Amino acid sequence: MSRILIVEDEQVIRSALRRLLEKHNYDVSDAGAVDEAVAQFSLTDFDLIISDLRLPGAPGTDLIKLAGHVPVLIMTSYGSMRSAVDAMKLGAKDYIAKPFNHDEMLETIAALLATASEEPVETPAADSSSVEPSHNLPFIGQCEPMQALFGRIAKVARTDATVLILGESGTGKELAARAIHDQSPRAQAPMISVNCAAIPETLIESELFGHEKGSFTGANSARSGLIEAADGGTLFLDEIGELPLEAQARLLRFLQESEIRKVGSVQSKKVNVRLIAATHRNLKELARAGEFREDLYYRLYVMELKMPPLRNRGEDIIELAEKFLADACERMACPTLSLSPESRAMMLAYNWPGNVRELENAIERAVILADTNSITPDLLGLDIDAKLTLDQLESRFVEHEPQQEQVVNAGAQRQPQQGLSLDDYFQRFVLEHQDQMSETELAKKLGVSRKCLWERRQKLGIPRKPKG
Repeated sequence: MSRILIVEDEQVIRSALRRLLEKHNYDVSDAGAVDEAVAQFSLTDFDLIISDLRLPGAPGTDLIKLAGHVPVLIMTSYGSMRSAVDAMKLGAKDYIAKPFNHDEMLETIAALLATASEEPVETPAADSSSVEPSHNLPFIGQCEPMQALFGRIAKVARTDATVLILGESGTGKELAARAIHDQSPRAQAPMISVNCAAIPETLIESELFGHEKGSFTGANSARSGLIEAADGGTLFLDEIGELPLEAQARLLRFLQESEIRKVGSVQSKKVNVRLIAATHRNLKELARAGEFREDLYYRLYVMELKMPPLRNRGEDIIELAEKFLADACERMACPTLSLSPESRAMMLAYNWPGNVRELENAIERAVILADTNSITPDLLGLDIDAKLTLDQLESRFVEHEPQQEQVVNAGAQRQPQQGLSLDDYFQRFVLEHQDQMSETELAKKLGVSRKCLWERRQKLGIPRKPKG
């Protein structure tokens, strides 16, 4: 019989929850505050602790550290959803909103107890503060951001927490999701990957939740959805920011109730699926603009992983390039090739807007075109000048034109301009070069789109050159 401790300061709720759990054959103890629970009981003797978030004295989250390996389920009101997310970051295994449904509470408890029984208890000798990345991670990376990412993946993989992976296109978000799944207790079950941006809006609900025969035109037979296909395993939703609002509402219900209902069906089905979502967009800004459900955003924002862009990974660029080069040579059955010193320098200077995916494609292109055993810069097809960031342009400008002067106004004394801000530099560069360059050439030189150039002109009040 599982032992459960309830920590709740409201007597009515505490008594009702105790009766519910005892009715379902749990051995239940209760307390009205954290201090009272610590004084009366040995917390590690319990199989599960259920605690209110807001308690007199210490908050319920203090029990997370005090309980050691014992899972803690946090109860909170709907108005405190942000606090519940913070509780999950502190190590709570799950949270449930009050007032809760009895069936939902019992199912959540059963799931937590089942998960806890499968997880090995860490011995005191284990140093949980330094997590070594698994040797079979599908990543290369010695830089500090990647090492921090490996540690977070190892920690989150042991839990069933929902994960939101953020990062630019091509940074390897799906690889991170795969690493989490492969190191989790669900590793033997399937991981189903879905690109939300690649499915037509009219079909997204049918693809995710399935449909019954005749539920819409073309539904000639019943079909299970991708969520059901991931039952027992992991569902990876890439580009979740592209999910239509109606589908977001159904996804939120799935996350809250762990059940799905096919399109055209009146029956719901329970599923056991861990969700990992990814996006390159700012979901918080989308939520403010009404393009993404705020309640779904907070449901997803339990554990966040940020994928560093390739330009911030230093020497990892060369290590990745050499791996891609070896793989491409083996795949194409060609002699071993090497990167020339000039190619290495170019790759370290390049901004890599397409990130790791662009690097891999550049290496494959170079292998196809190579006539010698060395990869030279021209084979990579990288246009350094067209991809310079504003910061790089500014440093180059200062380096090569230190005495550049600007006329403050007609007839005024010409003075060297020092300490330019990025906006100052942008304005100066555009005004000095727009007579010789078209808008397209200016945008290309600055490494931005024409739309971005126009928007910055509007922001800074930079006039267009008169058409003559």
